[in-house]
Amino acid sequence: MSKRENCMHGLAAEFADAESLKAAAQKTRDAGYKEIKAYTPFYVAGLNEIIDDSPNFLPWLLIIGLLGGAFIGFMLQGLASVEGYAINVGGRALFSWQAFTPVAFEVGVLTAALFIVGGFFLRIGLPLPYHPIFNTPNIEMASSSRFFLCIQTQDQQFHTRKTREFLEQLEPLNVSEVGC
Repeated sequence: MSKRENCMHGLAAEFADAESLKAAAQKTRDAGYKEIKAYTPFYVAGLNEIIDDSPNFLPWLLIIGLLGGAFIGFMLQGLASVEGYAINVGGRALFSWQAFTPVAFEVGVLTAALFIVGGFFLRIGLPLPYHPIFNTPNIEMASSSRFFLCIQTQDQQFHTRKTREFLEQLEPLNVSEVGC
């Protein structure tokens, strides 16, 4: 048997509706499993709070991008007007922060948007051209009518036989191995 045939990513349970998936996810979380993922054809309200307990860093990225971008916008204009092109027009100050505010705001908003898009891609793991869940039977139904709950092998509580028995107690349509 090759290493490829021996490889397992986790166990996936298939459910017919969103409510049974949510109930199963809650029972899975209550049983102590941490490394669980859900695959659904549409957004299921409250499911993310059940399965994902990791902190959300996107608001901090927004603040850092906004303040950092505004600072960079101010400094670029300040350096250009004070150092690079210092001309005293009508006795005005060389560093005229009031005139720099709209550009600094726009640079801050642009930088924050770029940080959020980059952070979003990092958070959801994109780009991801291949994932082991694609090896699960009936996974193509996750885009139309079925709901899947996967307990991954890297979970500390994962044991193939015990985890399979636990998933079968949740009354899914099917429990299958997810190969690598």
